[in-house]
Amino acid sequence: MRRVVFNQKGGVGKSTITSNLAAISASQGLRTLVLDLDAQGNTTRYLLGDGADALETSVAEFFNQTLSFAFDPKKSAGYIYETPFENLHLMPSSPALEELHGKLESRYKIYKLRDALDALAEDYDRIYIDTPPALNFYTRSALIAAQRCLIPFDCDDFSRRALYALLDNVKEIQADHNPGLQVEGIVVNQFQPRASLPQKVVQELIDEGLPVLQPYLSASVKIKESHELSRPMIHLDARHKLTQEYVALHDGLKG
Repeated sequence: MRRVVFNQKGGVGKSTITSNLAAISASQGLRTLVLDLDAQGNTTRYLLGDGADALETSVAEFFNQTLSFAFDPKKSAGYIYETPFENLHLMPSSPALEELHGKLESRYKIYKLRDALDALAEDYDRIYIDTPPALNFYTRSALIAAQRCLIPFDCDDFSRRALYALLDNVKEIQADHNPGLQVEGIVVNQFQPRASLPQKVVQELIDEGLPVLQPYLSASVKIKESHELSRPMIHLDARHKLTQEYVALHDGLKG
């Protein structure tokens, strides 16, 4: 199963959700791969810690290779690293993604990521793709390559307005490039149950018939510690409330 975690709005928790769901898949014995397509590299840093400073290759080199012909191109597996966590592998990000964007878009390399993941299909049970906070070449590539889309959502009016545009963009990708892509659901992040506005906004989404997933992910300072230590919640504190919410969310997804 290939899942893309996507929202055009920044700061909604894409990297955190991607990394924690992937870590749970791996902890359950599933062979799991994470692709970090965001040039900021937050997922790469989260899963590798200081090891992110010593990388010799990245997803940027994978895309760069697609721009020229090679008799013996490097296989997709050659851009993948083991993380400190069993069963969890990563194709890391690089700032070079920004430089490559225009070239890749103009040369219409939009299907190359899908082809690469097809070649890796037998190696992994779960693939998670983290995306930049924009609808650009990399997010389109991810949406074309994926089977399911998870949408992180912060409980405010700006996020709600962005959500409708996002859903329209996903429908366009479905119609033009990937009819098998499904919006699996909206992941409510940083939820504060005692505040009236988050409850109101989320209930309105449900009333509109949008696929809001349960449980909601609570706001917690523990996640900042998780980031700082480069340890997803399942490895930092398996009994924590937020960890259990992540596990319940993960186990509620289909396949």
